[in-house]
Amino acid sequence: MVLFGTIVNGICIIAGTVLGLFFTKIPERYKETIMNGIGLSVILIGLQMGFQTENIVIVLLSLLSGAIIGEGTHLEDKLERIGKWIESKFSRPESQSTVAQGFITASLIFVIGALSVIGALDSGLRGDHEVLITKSIIDGFVALVLTTTLGFGVIFSVIPVVLYQGGIALSANFITNWVPDAMLDTFITEMTAAGGLMIVAIGLNLLKLTNIRVANLLPALLTVGIILYIMELF
Repeated sequence: MVLFGTIVNGICIIAGTVLGLFFTKIPERYKETIMNGIGLSVILIGLQMGFQTENIVIVLLSLLSGAIIGEGTHLEDKLERIGKWIESKFSRPESQSTVAQGFITASLIFVIGALSVIGALDSGLRGDHEVLITKSIIDGFVALVLTTTLGFGVIFSVIPVVLYQGGIALSANFITNWVPDAMLDTFITEMTAAGGLMIVAIGLNLLKLTNIRVANLLPALLTVGIILYIMELF
């Protein structure tokens, strides 16, 4: 079953969020320290991903072009509106809900990265779900901790995770028929590096050191492929 790993990933995120809801009553100072720990860990993950680059020019150009597209289309504003709409449907008016923040933060953390792409490709090409199952366990624990501080909005990150990974898995055969293995490997490497820098930005935002509009950089994950294709032509 091509989507088995993706489905397991979604189930683990839901389970982690549900468990996290039982720990939302912990004192605020605990939540603050926990979030700082998450932020530092996320930065470390992002740096490890970023250092994998073999061509910093591709990463730089992809981030610049991605930022232009993201700002031009107001991508983060659109995601924020989706989060606010979800919040209006599921939260009580008197609550201090952070549904939108939880949805966006968790979606970015769970979607961006090598595990998502490589795992989905393995599922689609070889029927091997080991990478995605490993990612599922990690995401489940992260969802639990995020929920204790950002609330139940984290659970809605399942939607982009399933659509993104499922889409890659289902289209894997098409990708390999048209893209040479060497180019595909380079694409994954440089997309991982660009995504890693976004992960670092997420960590800095979680630490409240910056207010980077990370969602507006997301198109960079697509422009990596376009830039790589252009460079291959020349």
